[in-house]
Amino acid sequence: MPTIQQEIASRVKDMREVCEMSVQQLADKLDVDTETYTKYESGEIDIPASILYEISLIFDVDTSLLLTGEDTRMHTFTVTRKDKGVRVDRREAYDYENLASNFMHKTMEPFIVTVMPRNDNYIPEPNYHKGFEFVYILEGTLRIYIKDNVIDLNEGDSIYFDSTHKHSMVAVGDKKAKFLDVLNVKG
Repeated sequence: MPTIQQEIASRVKDMREVCEMSVQQLADKLDVDTETYTKYESGEIDIPASILYEISLIFDVDTSLLLTGEDTRMHTFTVTRKDKGVRVDRREAYDYENLASNFMHKTMEPFIVTVMPRNDNYIPEPNYHKGFEFVYILEGTLRIYIKDNVIDLNEGDSIYFDSTHKHSMVAVGDKKAKFLDVLNVKG
C-alpha cells in the first residue's frame, strides 16, 4: 500500500506527464537539481510544502489536488472549522493542516503546522523556495534557522522572511510547537 508521500509524488508525476513537461524542465522551473526532483517524484524523499505549492502554480491547479487528489470547489470564500482542515501527515516530525484546501486559485497557502520536540541536537535539512513565508507561533517555542541566523520564537511571536534563503525549523524544549505558516511563492 503506497504511503501518503508516494501518493502525492505519483500525482505530481502524473500532472507533469499530462502537461508534457520533462523532469529537467520542471526541476529548472522549481530551481532544484534534477536528482533532487527525481527523488521527489519517486517518493524517495518528501516534497516540501513550499515546492508543492510552487508546482501547483506551475500547473495552475490547487495544492489540494496534489495533496489529496480532490479538486477544489470554492471561489468566493471557504470556511475551515477548528481542527477540520485537510491534514496531511507528510513527515514524521511535522503535521500539516491546510486551512484553505477548498478555495480555488489561491495566491497564498495557509497551514497550521505542528512540530514535535526532539531530545537530540537535530537540525532539519534546510529548504528554500521562491517567494515569502509568514510564521506566527500559536504554542510552544520554534527555532528557525535562516541564512546565518538562529531565531527562537515563542507564543505570539512571528517572522516574515524571504524564503529564497535556506531555512529550517525545529521545536525547542519538551513541548510541541504549533504555528500558522503562510506561503506565498508568487513573490
